[in-house]
Order: sequence, then structure tokens, then C-alpha cells
Amino acid sequence: MTPSFTRRAILSVSILALVIGGVYFGFFSRPKQLPVPIVEAPAPVVNHWSVGLSVEGRSIEAYTYGTGSSHLLFVGGVHGGYEWNSVLLAYRFIDYLDEHPEFIPESMTLTVIPSANPDGLYTVTGKDGRFDLMDVATDKGVLASGRFNAHEVDLNRNFDCKWQPESTWQSRKVSAGDSSFSEPESRAIRDFVVKNNPVAVVFWHSQAGAVYASECEEGILPVTRDIMTAYAKASDYSAVDTFDSYAVTGDAEGWLASIGVPAITVELKTHETIEWEQNLAGINALFDYFK
Repeated sequence: MTPSFTRRAILSVSILALVIGGVYFGFFSRPKQLPVPIVEAPAPVVNHWSVGLSVEGRSIEAYTYGTGSSHLLFVGGVHGGYEWNSVLLAYRFIDYLDEHPEFIPESMTLTVIPSANPDGLYTVTGKDGRFDLMDVATDKGVLASGRFNAHEVDLNRNFDCKWQPESTWQSRKVSAGDSSFSEPESRAIRDFVVKNNPVAVVFWHSQAGAVYASECEEGILPVTRDIMTAYAKASDYSAVDTFDSYAVTGDAEGWLASIGVPAITVELKTHETIEWEQNLAGINALFDYFK
């Protein structure tokens, strides 16, 4: 073997080694690609808690969302099972807030109390808390009895605005309790309002297809009339300053007016429907007003 052949062989092997080394180094030293992070929708800021207990010891549940300075309170089921659709509307709103946390303006805090009269709701549905339509009683006598709490008091006659021990529902005389705030359910609403000082309160009832302003001794607060008009216009309900079908004493909305808190009553069109899209539009109108 000649020296020139040996030199050529060594050179070829060296070149081949350099090529293989370069390929190896390039493959194993290149930066690894990190997986693209999955961005999930923000979870709602929600606090599920109890604001009090009913006569029979059922929890009056509240769901609070957001951390803004303007606090809005929504209340369903003051008249228990007689107006069970107002409870369903409140739960539909809770589900919507869970699914769409971005719906809540940053400047706002929302609290929803779906059932302010859980004993009355239980009378009609046989369920604590959530229920299905098949659970709802159809007997008119059972439905009517579900309007009251376990003391047979009409809770929307038990608040401190022109309170009397006996009040009226349609053509019927009803008990308003032994005194204003004699019932644990009305005290729970009172204590929540006093502690949290909401900018406004919305009560869902049925059946009139209208939005009513609140007043007690000194007339309608300017903000109350504003939000009544805004909610009614957006939801296509009628706007009514004063409920005058029959005399009412001790109502929750009137008590709120007496302490300077704007409050409106939203009456659904029937005792069975929730008119979700209409009420969502009304809620949005309140957001635009307060944010």
C-alpha cells in the first residue's frame, strides 16, 4: 500500500466522520419545541353560601359573582311554590353566569338568591333546592298553599313598610306575621341588604308581565324609576309606577324604598314560563345603567 493511498484513505475517513458528527450534533442539539399552552376561559368568581334558614331549617342559598364595587341583588321565590317559575328563572341566571363569566362587568358584584321561601317551594315540589318540572304539583290548592312559609305567613307582607298583622292577597286576607320581620326568611333578606348595601334589588314574581317601581312613605326614588324604565323597555314588559290592584302592606320592595335602596318587581307573564331572553335583556339594561 502506497503512502499516497494511505493519506487519501485517512482523509476520506476524516471527512466522513465530520459529516456524521455534524448531522448528529445538529439533530440532538436543536432546541426542543414546547407544547402550545391551552388557554381556558376564566372561571367565574363565585361564592355559594347560605344567608339564613327557613322556619323548617332549609337553607336560603345565595350565589355571589364578581368583585366590583356596584352590588346588584336578584331574588326569586319569595312566594315559594306558588311562583315556582321565578325560582327556575333565578337558577337559569345562575347557570348562565357559570357558563359565561365574561358577562359580569368588572365594576359589578352580583348576588342571586334563587328561593327566598324554600319551605313554600318544598310544599309544591317536594324537593330542597333545584327541581324538575315533573316535580311541580298541579293541584291548585297545593300551589296556593306554597305561597306562604311554614308559619302560613305571606313573606311579602312581613317587611317594615306600612306593616299590619293582616294584609291582602287578591281578595283574600293573609297573615303578615306577629310583627315586621317576625319570620326568619324576611330577616335573612333584611340582614343581607343591611350588610352588603346593594345599589339595587330585583325581585322576580309572577304573573302580570310588568315591571313595578317600589315606594313606601316618601314616593318613588329617582333611581328606582330609572331602572324600572330601563328593565321594562329592554324586556318588552310594561312599566308600572304603582301596584294598585289591591292594597298591599309590608312588602319587601317598599321596605327597601324606605331605607333608600332602589328596588323593582319583575312580574313574569304566567306562572309557568321564565321568559329568559326577555329577562336577560332587562339584566343587561341594568348593567349598562350601573357600570
